Amino acid sequence: MSYKPANKIQDLQYFGEFGGVNPSISDSSTYTFLSAKTMFDTFEGDADGCYLYSRHSTPSNLYLGEALAAMEDTETANVSASGMGAITPVLLQLCEAGDHIVSSRTIYGGTYAFLKNFTPRFGISTSFVDITNLEKVEAAITPQTKVLYCESVSNPLLEIADLEALSALSRKHNLKLIVDNTFSPLSITPVKHGADIVIHSLTKFINGSSDTVGGVVCGSQEFIDQLRNVNDGASMLLGSTMDSLRAASILKNLRTLHIRMKQHSHNATYLANKFEADGLRTVYPGLTSHPSHEVFKRMMNEEYGFGGMLTIDVGSLDKANALMELMQERNLGYLAVSLGFYKTLFSAPGTSTSSEIPEDEQAEMGLTDGLIRFSVGLDNDIERTYQEMKKCMEEVGVFKVAALI
Repeated sequence: MSYKPANKIQDLQYFGEFGGVNPSISDSSTYTFLSAKTMFDTFEGDADGCYLYSRHSTPSNLYLGEALAAMEDTETANVSASGMGAITPVLLQLCEAGDHIVSSRTIYGGTYAFLKNFTPRFGISTSFVDITNLEKVEAAITPQTKVLYCESVSNPLLEIADLEALSALSRKHNLKLIVDNTFSPLSITPVKHGADIVIHSLTKFINGSSDTVGGVVCGSQEFIDQLRNVNDGASMLLGSTMDSLRAASILKNLRTLHIRMKQHSHNATYLANKFEADGLRTVYPGLTSHPSHEVFKRMMNEEYGFGGMLTIDVGSLDKANALMELMQERNLGYLAVSLGFYKTLFSAPGTSTSSEIPEDEQAEMGLTDGLIRFSVGLDNDIERTYQEMKKCMEEVGVFKVAALI
């Protein structure tokens, strides 16, 4: 039986200070103590229910973290001011000089840049591999490897990580399996398939309104306590703290995530099938043509579908730009980065969200100039949207190109 993450969120009930149906927002940077002893104990991490300073934690942040931990079926969670504010402390907490990371080659551009360009300053090296090739993954592991890092559904190529197989490798070599689940909230629950730590950019589907940035680390109580430790916790010391007002806002949006994900998935499935039937090179995990379709099916919580992300290849960057500009002009969405908005967002990742990856490496992994990434919106009449998109494609000559690919 598949996991029911929306039930876990629904079962959480918080009351505001005066009986409000939403929890009260803690709008303070620092907190008072009735005794000096309690302040000391809080600094030492030995005073449950007491708050010290908002960089460490706040009631509003804890409410959101608790809800996200329930969704991902982990013991607890720690929210941060951005997705990268979640990713970077986790890797720095687990690794030190001389350590090694094995990472998927297709990951968010910011994560790639951090691992490729920034962590080597601290003596931490990374091998980037095809995460779908388990032999290559294991061959990259060394005695110095501490972490296996991947995305459930990769950005931007939509490769699917076989989390159960990767978990088995992690256990065999005593590694921590870290999974960024930003593209597939509710659809996939990584800890159910062996992940140790789950990360989200809350900016995307979970918040869903493109009005804030945020991140979360979901994991064991022991690991989250390490991140928050006032003496050597990377989240505490790097200071990527979420504002309480934003935490309260995201928590309210989280309550509708299950409804939104079903519609995102429904619409993306419809468009993917239509685009593929039109002869476009289409990548979507819900298509049987996707090489990891069965892997996704094995892991998925079925009612939430295959997610809201798809790609098509229109042959060239000029063609991709012309199509995106015309679709925006026709009010079919926005030429914008990010994902999870109520309107469809489209971008050419090779020159945007994955531009940190060198062109030769983009070519090696199959990230072509003509690739367009769609974050499919919540359109009520998706057939109408498709018909209008098809007209745009015909006007810019996409189908002539598709026939040649």
